[in-house]
Amino acid sequence: MTATALTRLSLTDFRSYATAELELDGRPVWLAGPNGAGKTNLLEAVSFLIPGRGLRGSSLAEVGRRMPGETAGRAWAVAVTIRADGEETRLGTGVEQAGASRRVVRVEGEPAPPGRLAEHIRQVWLTPAQDRLFLEGAADRRRFFDRLVFAAEPAHAAHVQAYEKAMRERMRLLTDGPPDPAWLDALEARLAEVGTLMVEARARTLAALAAEIATRGERPFPQARLSLTGDWERMAGEGAEFADIEATLARALAAARDRDAAAGRALTGPHRGDLSVIHAEKDRAAGECSTGEQKALILNLVLAQAARLARAAAPSPILLLDEVAAHLDARRRAALFDEIEALGLQAFLTGTDEMLFDGLAGRAQGFRVEGSGLAAVG
Repeated sequence: MTATALTRLSLTDFRSYATAELELDGRPVWLAGPNGAGKTNLLEAVSFLIPGRGLRGSSLAEVGRRMPGETAGRAWAVAVTIRADGEETRLGTGVEQAGASRRVVRVEGEPAPPGRLAEHIRQVWLTPAQDRLFLEGAADRRRFFDRLVFAAEPAHAAHVQAYEKAMRERMRLLTDGPPDPAWLDALEARLAEVGTLMVEARARTLAALAAEIATRGERPFPQARLSLTGDWERMAGEGAEFADIEATLARALAAARDRDAAAGRALTGPHRGDLSVIHAEKDRAAGECSTGEQKALILNLVLAQAARLARAAAPSPILLLDEVAAHLDARRRAALFDEIEALGLQAFLTGTDEMLFDGLAGRAQGFRVEGSGLAAVG
């Protein structure tokens, strides 16, 4: 099975780009240019080729190009040709009018639901915003981990969305009233069902990642011990039956109605868990490690996920690594490039200095980015 790879990328009115096209050969891609040139915009465009809000978490209106004096982003489009196992498929997404709140998806030119994208492309990404992952609140770590889960199990995103929707509706009933018991029972049953699906998927991903990290041996990137601290994730990780987790969660939600109403937020459930990461060699929490060690720990998690997905059923993942190379010393940078090549994955990397990518000479395509213009290197 050959790795999934983009062979063509086309942008229209996306962020700083009026139009842009890249012809690709399936190898890793590096993009070099000054800050503000549009490098991350290209990665973000690729990230919209899976369900969700992209690697910046932006709304559809935000990513449409705006000229001076325009208050709303224009209609925009991202289109790719993707190759897997010798066959090519055309995918596209965007909005058809400025300010639209719903995006369209096309597969081979035909309208399709966003979930169809996951049949053709998976992604794992790392951005500068995740550099403070171990110093920020639990919500950021949950989102980071859920993105890893989603890359392995695309249905997880729909379960998270369904859970959050039901949770908002329940809180409106509890705080604004009237708190209809029958409707609360129905919402809590829905929360318990999709919440259990969520925690089981998280537990599976955690176990798979821990096993992958354990096999990685001596590498320049530090190994991590992982755990999920939420009560419900622990139940799933300890092998509790689906029905037991679901019933226990439903009872806990019902018992917490008065407390949640007083607090104005739900105080129990899978939305309260956290990801714990321990630097294995130092036996120290990641948040207590140096900035360089934290970055290396996160990168090792991303590479471990990419490695296990590369061996799994198609599609293999595409890596988006924004400004990662600049934060690594020469040894770790060389190890990153070697690992990407060994995995046989297409990766998109950005940096301000072309010399950061000297170690990829002959192994990748390079492009200079300046003023949202693109020029191939070499």
